[in-house]
Amino acid sequence: MKIIETKLKGCFILEPKVYKDNRGYFFESFNSQEFYDLTGERVNFVQDNEAKSLKGVLRGLHFQKGEFAQAKLVRVLKGKVQDVVVDMRLDSNTYGNYISILLSSDNKKQVFIPKGFAHGYLTLKKDTIFAYKCDNYYAPNFEDGIMYNDESLNIDWLLKEKEMIISEKDKIYKSFR
Repeated sequence: MKIIETKLKGCFILEPKVYKDNRGYFFESFNSQEFYDLTGERVNFVQDNEAKSLKGVLRGLHFQKGEFAQAKLVRVLKGKVQDVVVDMRLDSNTYGNYISILLSSDNKKQVFIPKGFAHGYLTLKKDTIFAYKCDNYYAPNFEDGIMYNDESLNIDWLLKEKEMIISEKDKIYKSFR
């Protein structure tokens, strides 16, 4: 597995080694020991989630607060997304910065998102299936978010807003600042 640290310290892109032949393909999507050896990060995932979405669905930017903060490992099982991660750590040199990466069932890339980050994604193909592991359980009373179109973040989403399907909850989150 190839692991690349992004400009956001502690946030990694994982590129698995894919073995293909005439029957199809195989790859190891996560190996705790290898991840630790390459990043120095120990993570204990306790919950797996999966979401299927139409083209243009924007989910995010979400995070959980306090003791219920979550680290995540995200990937696409079918389709394609624009994945966005925002650094919310007040003591970070990249506070308020974000990365945007294309994840797809074709490229098999994954993103490890440590605690202290907001996360969102925009589906770019119909019937996209997005999966993610979390190291803490979902706690609805500690859930929060940032406006997807926050002016200070100025995220360059790949679709026009009129092409996006956004939940009412995601439309009313507060600004980053």
